[in-house]
Amino acid sequence: MSPVRKVIIPVAGFGTRFLPVTKAMPKEMLPIIDKPVIQYIVEEAVASGIEDVILVTSHTKRPVEDHFDDNPTLEAWLKAQGKKRALEDIRTISKLANFVYLRQKGPYGNATPIMNAKHLIGDEPFAVLFGDDVFDAKVPRLRQMLDVFDRYGDPVLTAVKTDAEGTKKYGIIDPGAKVAPGVYEVKSVVEKPGPKRAPSRLATIGGYVLTPDIFGEIKRLKPSVSGEFYLLDAISGLMRSRPVYAKEIEGTYYDTGSKIGWLRANLAYALARPDMAKEARRMIRSLQ
Repeated sequence: MSPVRKVIIPVAGFGTRFLPVTKAMPKEMLPIIDKPVIQYIVEEAVASGIEDVILVTSHTKRPVEDHFDDNPTLEAWLKAQGKKRALEDIRTISKLANFVYLRQKGPYGNATPIMNAKHLIGDEPFAVLFGDDVFDAKVPRLRQMLDVFDRYGDPVLTAVKTDAEGTKKYGIIDPGAKVAPGVYEVKSVVEKPGPKRAPSRLATIGGYVLTPDIFGEIKRLKPSVSGEFYLLDAISGLMRSRPVYAKEIEGTYYDTGSKIGWLRANLAYALARPDMAKEARRMIRSLQ
């Protein structure tokens, strides 16, 4: 099996949970301190060994594309002002990876952007990350998953521990045998079962390492009651013909697609920065 060098990141959604700010600005460009969420996702992928970043966008997501492009006017101004550190940071962004942009076409659901990128994937394994799942981890979340894939050669799901409330929000893994520390062979995934029906407290929150046979499963998908096509349903189809594993991620997960999760990420990252920690603690105490 060839190594994973490509990641698909769907960023075409409306971001309705953050309206009205997302009426004109992509939710992926919401900042954690001074860096947009989407940059954290891309940096995670690059730190994990990814070379090609495929962003599946829409006509409202031009700021995402512009963020990862060169900006000669800004760079010239920063240079003239002697702002060397800022100039270096700006120039680094466009050189993080090879960026490819696609416009999403097709029915609703997160399986559609994956199918849109099929011609760029070919017969290679690949990763999928979503633009609002941020992990603070010593070893990047995706690298942890790729280590599992390199060992077994089969699809890998992101898994995080959750509580009773989380069983109402996420797909919950029915884990089979524990094949290594924090690694499970998955029996099935139950969508939002609630605490009484949940087979475990392991949630899969998005983020996958997939093999190219997933495209056949996506083609066979039938729409959900809401008319959407879900990638997790296609992965469940794969489980009938091959093993699928889940890696319990070592690190802290921030759901920046929710308002509280985004706020929590900003506070946590501020407290971790030497230039902000003291004032951030003072601010939090004053609010209490």
